[in-house]
Amino acid sequence: MFNIKQFKSCDTNLFLAVTVLILLGLVILTSASINISQTKFSEPLYFFWRQLSYIGMGMVLATIIIFIPIKTWQYWSISLLFLGILLLIMTLIPGIGHVVNGSMRWMNLGFIRFQPAELMKLFIVLYLAGYLVRRSKEVREALSGFLKPIAIVCIITSLLLLEPDYGTIVVLFLTVLGMLFLAGVPMRQFLWWVIIVMLVLSFLIILAPYRLERLTIFIDPWQDPFNSGFQLTQALIAIGQGELFGLGLGNSIQSVTYLPEAHTDFLFAILAEELGLVGVITVIGLFAFIILRIFAIAFRTERCGLHYAAYLTYGIGLIIGLQTSINLGVNMGLLPTKGLTLPLMSYGGSSIIVTFIMFAILLRIDYETTQVIKKK
Repeated sequence: MFNIKQFKSCDTNLFLAVTVLILLGLVILTSASINISQTKFSEPLYFFWRQLSYIGMGMVLATIIIFIPIKTWQYWSISLLFLGILLLIMTLIPGIGHVVNGSMRWMNLGFIRFQPAELMKLFIVLYLAGYLVRRSKEVREALSGFLKPIAIVCIITSLLLLEPDYGTIVVLFLTVLGMLFLAGVPMRQFLWWVIIVMLVLSFLIILAPYRLERLTIFIDPWQDPFNSGFQLTQALIAIGQGELFGLGLGNSIQSVTYLPEAHTDFLFAILAEELGLVGVITVIGLFAFIILRIFAIAFRTERCGLHYAAYLTYGIGLIIGLQTSINLGVNMGLLPTKGLTLPLMSYGGSSIIVTFIMFAILLRIDYETTQVIKKK
């Protein structure tokens, strides 16, 4: 049984790095959202207080979840996958699903608009980790071992396309492919399916005009800087204005009605503007440290023979790493706009709460691994 006094046995460096990013994100979010909060709600700290409440909810859930043994997650993993699919279906039902900016991704729970796709990222990893343990030989030796989880992802993808939520689709596909690769899928078979997935994703981009427009604008946003390229050009201007040490906290120019979604998808651009290259390097360094620590925990867990926990850790590491990389790439003009938040920092109740749950599971895995090592 996990004792809160034994929390010091967990990876405290990981815990501290996560805490720093959360606090820094809260500060930058407040700075980026003051103007829009005052304009829309006549309350300059509206988004700050909401984000703080989400962090509080995440902390409460994390405190509870850290007491749950990993074998419990393994036992319920299939049920949770079906629950996630059910929630995605419910999101598409008028009256239950809530439309924001043309996308029906949210369920209105009264006190919070919840995004089931965020939970699905965790549920697919919980399920796939169990599948890789149960079907380890089939995954390594037979094509069917590879096709079964891909088929499940395709079902989930079809539901996400109806919302639509292209960013989550990319994260899910790449996470599943990464976990299958780490589980020992033959390289030739893996590469063929990577090519097929990339072709399918490319087809989906071409199929929807707005996605194709995002791709072409991403290549040269300055061809239409006042319309379709406006968001990206404003983000690049914000990053450029930051220079070495930034304009200072609260001195952002782009967050004053210029840069849309400054407190969500493009928070990193405001951070770069206010804290400069120093702040950018610090944040990227913290994320790199967190992701490396997650994979270090996974390696250690795998060596201890805790295969489900190891695959689960790999999956969470891939989700955090991919979403961070995509968000940073979008902000810096290296990738097309995806609508993905920056983990731990951007505004969003669903994102921050699910991320807290993931890190609570990671700390539990690290604790259980330490206990196994102590017994040897």
